[in-house]
Amino acid sequence: MSFVAPVTTAGDACAVPAAPAPTGRTWAGPNAGERLAILRRARSIAIVGASANPSRASYFVATYLLSSSPYDVYFVNPRATEILGRPVYPSLESLPVVPDLVDVFRRHDDLPTVLDETLAVGAKTLWLQLGSWHEDVARRGEAAGLEVVMDRCVKIEHARFHGGLHLAGFDTGVISSRRALG
Repeated sequence: MSFVAPVTTAGDACAVPAAPAPTGRTWAGPNAGERLAILRRARSIAIVGASANPSRASYFVATYLLSSSPYDVYFVNPRATEILGRPVYPSLESLPVVPDLVDVFRRHDDLPTVLDETLAVGAKTLWLQLGSWHEDVARRGEAAGLEVVMDRCVKIEHARFHGGLHLAGFDTGVISSRRALG
């Protein structure tokens, strides 16, 4: 089997193919400037569905937020007691503060309940992580006065707006176009 390189013109050599629009999505979330404003206003973030498992996205996001952001971070998980040396709360209601932003790592079917809990505690923003999309939750949340962000990662957005995003989603600290040897 042989490999044949695709033929490109000079103009499209670096072009990124356009991603197809997700089907069935009619709700439009905040634009980049609005997401930046949300992150600038927030002082505290509750991670609902936080995990002590280092292979989980919530753990990676938590380590980033604790080390590279100004936010007070709280963990919510009814089955855990400690994550990254910090206490874990069984619900949003049991937090010692009202979080400004609720960052959600839960299954699709759990999102309406998380919305209800977010509204009950008086948080300002409901943020659903990458791959998480629930139009009914978004519409209900907005109708109740919440700012809603879906299918976006708080860590990626924060790093993007603050100059720390590498193609792999983290800051390597290396300024070079060459691959490191070794």
